[in-house]
Amino acid sequence: MRKVLVLITCLITTPFVGIANAEFQAGGYYKNFSTAFNSPFPDTPMIGVVVNRLRLNLSYAATDSLSFHFAYDFTPRIQDPLLFSQSPIAVGIASSRYRVADLDSPIYPRKGESIGSVGIYHNLDRAAIQYSTDFADFSIGRDAIAWGSARIINPTDIIAPYTYDQLDTEDRVGVDTIRVRIPIGVMGEIDTGYIFGNKFNYDKSAVFLRTQLNAVETDFSILLLGFQRDLLVGFDIARGIGGAGFWVETAYVFAEPFNDDSDTLNNYLRTSVGFDYSFGGETYTFIEYHFNGAGTKKPENLLTNLDKPAYTRGGVYLLGVHYLAPGFTHQLTPLISFSGQILFNLSDPSTWIAPQIAYNVAEDIHLSVGGFVSIGKRPKNGDSTQFQSEFGSYPNLFFTSFRVYF
Repeated sequence: MRKVLVLITCLITTPFVGIANAEFQAGGYYKNFSTAFNSPFPDTPMIGVVVNRLRLNLSYAATDSLSFHFAYDFTPRIQDPLLFSQSPIAVGIASSRYRVADLDSPIYPRKGESIGSVGIYHNLDRAAIQYSTDFADFSIGRDAIAWGSARIINPTDIIAPYTYDQLDTEDRVGVDTIRVRIPIGVMGEIDTGYIFGNKFNYDKSAVFLRTQLNAVETDFSILLLGFQRDLLVGFDIARGIGGAGFWVETAYVFAEPFNDDSDTLNNYLRTSVGFDYSFGGETYTFIEYHFNGAGTKKPENLLTNLDKPAYTRGGVYLLGVHYLAPGFTHQLTPLISFSGQILFNLSDPSTWIAPQIAYNVAEDIHLSVGGFVSIGKRPKNGDSTQFQSEFGSYPNLFFTSFRVYF
């Protein structure tokens, strides 16, 4: 697979001689995130990480119908040695689950080397060829795949989802795929493809068929997704109602439906319903309810639930059942905005509050300061295995970010 990736990279970066109207574009960004974590456990010192991310995006349009895309991330980090082996958040999602093969990362320290405070990571995030015809658009290689209209939690978006606490969500993590999109009418399409897992292993791969259409001023989509022996059936609608936006996104997952020994108790439903509204172009608000049928209402069962298929291969990261997520963005000045989001676990109860102030220093330079503040009962007796609430067991997180685009 590495030979294939090298070949695709060479094709992208090698000029096509004699092709008229060819177009080459290069761009990217540098980002710095400085983050501190305040542990919920007593007598535990605050730890931190400084992440520097340099991304290079290249595209080459050889003809009107044939194009190549490439993206590479180089990410040095300065962080507490503890963060090399574990996450400060209880539940995490593998960022490169659907890849045939990958670059060895981190570059430093290598496996077996002593761990200090410096780590150097890299990621080949895009390496794709796209070909368009009057009938369909075809793509092969490493590219982004994401679905869903919900604002906070997308039940159908399980291939490479972002967790609620993710700071950098600008570029979806690339996965290895063959994909075909067939347009239907003005707003509709059929989207189908195969997503490759590690070493082409079928039990680690996924196949999907998604249809999208627009009728009576409403967007509808239906998704069938077979992934890692499970089957997801998803439905998504979005429309405007009296000036407000409305969405319903739902997914039901059958755990190993073609296995005679499958346990139907592992099947689960996830649904997000919400509204959003913009006041005069300066203030945007939304509220979303999320039902997580894979979760539990009892805090003592939050961690034991992590062995279920929903968490091991289904992309689920919330541990409770009922959630409410209001949020807003207000433009204080043309260059300064203030935003906030809240995620309530209605069963615990516990809460995560995420305020942020962003400043647009120049056209391509941005600064922001924010955090995630956890409110809820802390783990019993300071024991990390005895949760008394979901968000009360997570650390407080404070960050600054600096972004420059080129």
